[in-house]
Amino acid sequence: MSNRILLVEDDERIRASTRLALEDEGYEVQEAASGEAALDRFSEHAADLVLLDLMLPGIDGFECCRLLRRTSAVPVIMVTARTDTHDVIAGLEAGADDYVTKPFSPRELLARVRTAMRRSTRTPLTETFKFGDVKVDFTKMELWRDGKPVPLTSQEFKVLKFMIQNAERVLSREELLNQVWGYRNYPSTRTVDNHILRLRQKLEKDSANPLHFRTVHSSGYKFVP
Repeated sequence: MSNRILLVEDDERIRASTRLALEDEGYEVQEAASGEAALDRFSEHAADLVLLDLMLPGIDGFECCRLLRRTSAVPVIMVTARTDTHDVIAGLEAGADDYVTKPFSPRELLARVRTAMRRSTRTPLTETFKFGDVKVDFTKMELWRDGKPVPLTSQEFKVLKFMIQNAERVLSREELLNQVWGYRNYPSTRTVDNHILRLRQKLEKDSANPLHFRTVHSSGYKFVP
């Protein structure tokens, strides 16, 4: 179950009351009082959802959201004391998925959190998964194409698994590096390109015209079952 929330709020009283409401519902809560701290926390332990106050010291919520979006598609709910439509639009354009206005009731907040969590739920993996003429067993880490075994490295299995879990969603090279390799500052995004190339060569009928591992121009890659 996805249940880790990063709560970014500089007001200690609001942060404490919000944390209690979330923990009462079974969520694990990490806290940050600034945009800089939020980015550090997320880099160390990726959350399943971010509650992000817009008015923060240092990096504000808009910029924090934009920076998060460079490496992750984590759901972001922005929290604002303003009712100005321009601020709401700016927050959504920065990459937020939803917003809640202060003061908010715990019931409203929890309803928005549950909705955002449902939207972001990845494709559940069964023990085996089939696409095209490929069958993969993630428990045994074995793969067959047209009934014949195909060897994959452990890292290729990880890339394949993450793409299947996020089927039909565009994944940036940075997100793949962060989620599969486990940190953001890998030497080169060519690492991702090379792994996708090898998956195409091993699993596509025509690697030059892939059906499943597609390039999305200027954005990244998308897996299509």
